[in-house]
Amino acid sequence: MTKTTISTDRVALGRQIHTSDVSDTAFALLDEQGTVVAWTQAAEQLVGYSAGEVVGRSAARVLPSFAKASAFVERCRARDGWSGAPAVRHRDGWSGATAVRHRDGRMLDVCMRMSLVRGQDGGTRWLASVTDMGALSGEVGNGSVQGSILDRAPIGVVVRDLQLRCTWVNDAVESHNGISRDRRLGSRMTDAWPGIEAEVAEAVMRRVLRSGSTKVHEYRTWLPTGRGEENPFAVSFSCLQGADGRGLGVCVISVDLTESWQERERLAVLGEAGTCLGSTLDVMQTGQELADLAVPLFADFVAVDLEQSVPFGDGPPVRIGSIGERFPVLRRAGVASTRPGIPEAAWERGEHVHVPPASPFIDVLRTGRSHMVPVLNIAPGSWIDRDPVRAQKIRETGMHSAMVVPIRARRTLLGSAVFIRTENPVPFQVDDLLLAEELVSRAAVSLDNARQYAREHTAALAVQRSLLPRHLRGGVAVEAASRYLPADVDRGVGGDWFDVIPLSGARVALVVGDVVGHGLDAAVAMGRLRTAVRTLADMELPPDELLARLDDTVQRLAEEDTEDPHQGAAVVGATCLYAVYDPVTRKCTMATAGHLPPAIIDPQARVTFPDLPTGAPLGIGLGVPFEAVELELPEGSLIALYTDGLVETREDDIGEGMRRLGTALAQPNPSLEDLCTRAMQPARGQAAFDDASLLLVRTRALGPAQVTSWTLPSDDTTARRARNLVARQLAEWGLEGLEDSTKLIVSELVTNAVRHGTGSIDLRLTRHQVLTVEVSDTDACSPRPRNAGTSDENGRGLFLVSQLSRRWGTRPIPGGGKVVWAEADLAHASGACDR
Repeated sequence: MTKTTISTDRVALGRQIHTSDVSDTAFALLDEQGTVVAWTQAAEQLVGYSAGEVVGRSAARVLPSFAKASAFVERCRARDGWSGAPAVRHRDGWSGATAVRHRDGRMLDVCMRMSLVRGQDGGTRWLASVTDMGALSGEVGNGSVQGSILDRAPIGVVVRDLQLRCTWVNDAVESHNGISRDRRLGSRMTDAWPGIEAEVAEAVMRRVLRSGSTKVHEYRTWLPTGRGEENPFAVSFSCLQGADGRGLGVCVISVDLTESWQERERLAVLGEAGTCLGSTLDVMQTGQELADLAVPLFADFVAVDLEQSVPFGDGPPVRIGSIGERFPVLRRAGVASTRPGIPEAAWERGEHVHVPPASPFIDVLRTGRSHMVPVLNIAPGSWIDRDPVRAQKIRETGMHSAMVVPIRARRTLLGSAVFIRTENPVPFQVDDLLLAEELVSRAAVSLDNARQYAREHTAALAVQRSLLPRHLRGGVAVEAASRYLPADVDRGVGGDWFDVIPLSGARVALVVGDVVGHGLDAAVAMGRLRTAVRTLADMELPPDELLARLDDTVQRLAEEDTEDPHQGAAVVGATCLYAVYDPVTRKCTMATAGHLPPAIIDPQARVTFPDLPTGAPLGIGLGVPFEAVELELPEGSLIALYTDGLVETREDDIGEGMRRLGTALAQPNPSLEDLCTRAMQPARGQAAFDDASLLLVRTRALGPAQVTSWTLPSDDTTARRARNLVARQLAEWGLEGLEDSTKLIVSELVTNAVRHGTGSIDLRLTRHQVLTVEVSDTDACSPRPRNAGTSDENGRGLFLVSQLSRRWGTRPIPGGGKVVWAEADLAHASGACDR
């Protein structure tokens, strides 16, 4: 006996559903010659013709492809589509796409299903079910499965007269409720199917006859198979009208929604996959998301194993079909189970997974095709029997059905996903495999994107680390240490950089910067900017002038990158802090281009953040000049240069981060390495959304024993006097081996200062890692070497200086004047000059 839940509206006629493919469908009953014998209101709404205009006439009025009655009969019985369109054949008809003519002359693209119905006398009729494809495409575009039910699902058709007796019926309706055609024809519903459900259904049909409308409801019924399966159905009641517009009977359409519901469930799974998979660019996390999504939706245990180069983005990709004797190594990326503790897993996340020979895994990864085993074979001699680890797990946990699906993208093997059933007694079917393949294919896109990003992240990190200084050379001016922490994997390497650049006179330049953006382009842009800073630093420019020159350089690079579409991202929006520290004067001059001020901790552990004129970021092009600030620092002061990724978090603002950094650095006498580790601890303890860089330097000072200076008048005796002073000082320092070369250098530099400058001349000797000679005068014009002719008496001095010194150069003096300097290698101090 069949059980249903149909009732009148007063007692809730089932659960109302949005089945527009049934309620909006136009029905027309045709005889064997293609003449319209009954019409519905939905048909009139679709094509504009009333029942009086089409009933009793050929269907050619609305079907232009139907020219002759013989053609109609031939095509219907052959179950072919019209107008050459492909058709789907059914047991009692066909369905496909065609066109109908509207009353106003325009053509409508529709989906039509022709269902053959039979009567008591052996006669036949055709029920045409027509749905507007335009309406269906809108529903499909919204993610609905509606609109495909009448095209594919078996539908039951029953036509009843005004007394609700069955006059026409198709073969499919018997499978819906188990009532045969002979028992149904000529009988009312209450005769063939007694009970309250039939009485309620007849009450609905009478209301449809009175109103001439269509009603659609959903109900559940147990099929007469004895398996106790409950199937969902949609039933439609439509009033059939004659030529006079009055009701001739009721057309009852029942649609088995089982397949539709299964499709909805699968679409829900795939829809959830769209939001769950790929939420991060972490390859391992994406693998875990795939496992979590499939359990317990259609599998009890899932393991996702990736080719070992995929999580790290290194190594060449493995191509499908190119696997030879050397099989790729798999690493477990995701695992999930319906059971606590995941007892089915023989390997945990991150571990290498053993792939036994002569197993389905080999074939799947070699061919790139899925493998389904509805019933696992653990008999002696099987591949499972030869794999004791897996065999034990299968026996202990009751695994009985499995699917292995390759994870591939663009002919590249990424790994495999294994789906297992243990508690669910139903073996995997083809539909399960199709769903698993669709899930894996969507995950493969995310995994491939993550793999590509991991490769780029690895390359960018390698570029970043190669461009950052490996050894910081602070000389006698500062002791230095540094740390760099890249952002999390979703954002990748950024454009942070720092540097310590030795300058003349034992001075050092301290620089930190941050290029806006992340990835390889940002790392390359950082390298270009760091190179530009080093080049400008060699020009011995003061900090404010260096930033101005750097700003011009960044703007030119941006213009060049804009003109060339093949270039990477331009260096735009970078920030930079540039400082110069002189250990002789203990003065630090600094300027900033949109960068955060340094933290300065004096020997008493007092923390200050100097108030620096901020300046615009590099490359913005505001044209506002940069300003420098000069500070005098006690020996042993700590200077911390950092990027905003170290002090800015999602929870705290920059001010709080700066205070936290100052507290971490204000420790009594720790090593710089320990301070770096302590200061970077907050950044390591959270998911960093930007790079974090830290450069720590502790200042030193050069005392009178290492520096001596004189102020000399500008006259003809100055060069001789300078040579004598230098000779005595070198003898005092024990550097007699440098006396001859140094006296020549001093003589040339002082003579040039006397000849081209005015006022007094300053001479300074500094003994540190090298011996530095510095001559200062009031002339702002920097000397340059030139090629002297054979008869020229002048022009050879700077050439002589370059030959005698290790290196030489000039630098401007703030407020006017210049310093010409030269360095001599102390290795030559023990013997005579070898120049």
